[in-house]
Amino acid sequence: MTVTELPWALDGCSLQLIHVPSLALHALGEDNAALAMELAPNLLTPYLLGEECQGLWRYRSKQIAENPLDSAWITRIAVDARTSAPVGLAGFHGRPDARGMVEIGYRIDPGFRRQGHARTALEILLDIASRESEVHVVRATVSPDNAASRNLISQYGFNEVGEQWDEEDGLETIFEFSASPEP
Repeated sequence: MTVTELPWALDGCSLQLIHVPSLALHALGEDNAALAMELAPNLLTPYLLGEECQGLWRYRSKQIAENPLDSAWITRIAVDARTSAPVGLAGFHGRPDARGMVEIGYRIDPGFRRQGHARTALEILLDIASRESEVHVVRATVSPDNAASRNLISQYGFNEVGEQWDEEDGLETIFEFSASPEP
């Protein structure tokens, strides 16, 4: 399988992870909401345009400017296909590294939490990783006080492997999951 910009979803599931067009991503990175909304109509909400997501957009915009091949892998908009409502974000932090590791990330709009969207997004990401031959390890980093996310990933076989300091998010616990046997 080759990761593409097409929507990611699981059969029988109502959540889709929709690629953010590069020009819209750059507009988001520049905090140009009007242009981003014009370039990605119906995908952006006040939450996705808000302060909680702004740093992520800036980072991803810079990332794909420097590494265009990361574009298909990175942050996507999570959309409830039943209602067409954007409910959050999910994706990888980039292509697999030399070790075959990809890191996942997801954020659900507070108005849509506790409805199974994070679980479904995680399942979609794990499915994509399992079908990509270059991926051997899936990583998740979680704040020590984010009990909901820690509980979720523990149900999918992630094991704690250490800690790190993130400039934006502070202390994070590192969890990894073996997506396939390492070569």
